[in-house]
Amino acid sequence: MDDTPLPLTEHLAELRKRIFRLLLAWGIASAAAWSFKEQIFGFVLEPATQALGGGQLQAIAPTEIFFTYLKSALLAGFVLSLPVVFWQLWSFIAPGLYQKEKRVALPFVVVSTVLFVVGCGFGHQVVFPLMFQFFQGFESEFVVAAWTMSEVFGLTTRLFLAFGFAFELPVLVVFLAMAGIVDARTLLRWSPYSVLFAFVAGAILTPADVVSQIFLAIPLVGLYFLGVGAAFLVQPRKKAAEDDPRNLQAQ
Repeated sequence: MDDTPLPLTEHLAELRKRIFRLLLAWGIASAAAWSFKEQIFGFVLEPATQALGGGQLQAIAPTEIFFTYLKSALLAGFVLSLPVVFWQLWSFIAPGLYQKEKRVALPFVVVSTVLFVVGCGFGHQVVFPLMFQFFQGFESEFVVAAWTMSEVFGLTTRLFLAFGFAFELPVLVVFLAMAGIVDARTLLRWSPYSVLFAFVAGAILTPADVVSQIFLAIPLVGLYFLGVGAAFLVQPRKKAAEDDPRNLQAQ
């Protein structure tokens, strides 16, 4: 990887190249996932169908089934292409880091991918069943739940991405510490604000039910402190990297 400083136009060209590569990977993965569109759809919406007692969802528009299956393939393709997405992101920001920091590229990609998948899995297996049971509980003799596949899939996808990206919080915190934008002690002093932010984010990113809001906010708080702890471990290495003459020359 070339460390020579680039002018703005070359930075934009580099960004365009990285975006093209990750979109290409996403497209290839989505095309491969299309063959399993029904299985993917069934897996993603399993918490909703179970809340309905195993009943079927409704399709009320001629194109609804096709486009929902297409979105299912795109969602699966995005998850499958995550290693490429994170690698391209790291490759774009790496020239601005010290030589020792660049060596964590592979751990960054692996940890980011694992945290995203764990976040999605936590939401799907723990939060979504409780949330859909909560909504289904309002069914009565006056109202019968007849959820449409596009609406349920849209809600589930938004929550999938919310939980996935929320679980990236430790990586973001460590990166801010590595980049010298903020130190670990400052992050620790900000902990009361981080707790408030976690609950505000939970309220914004989830539907209007207390269950999903709390189940997103509490992991966010824990992940923030996990990131702060990792930042304390990273900072001595950061200081050593700054004092290393070889790294100063590399910069």
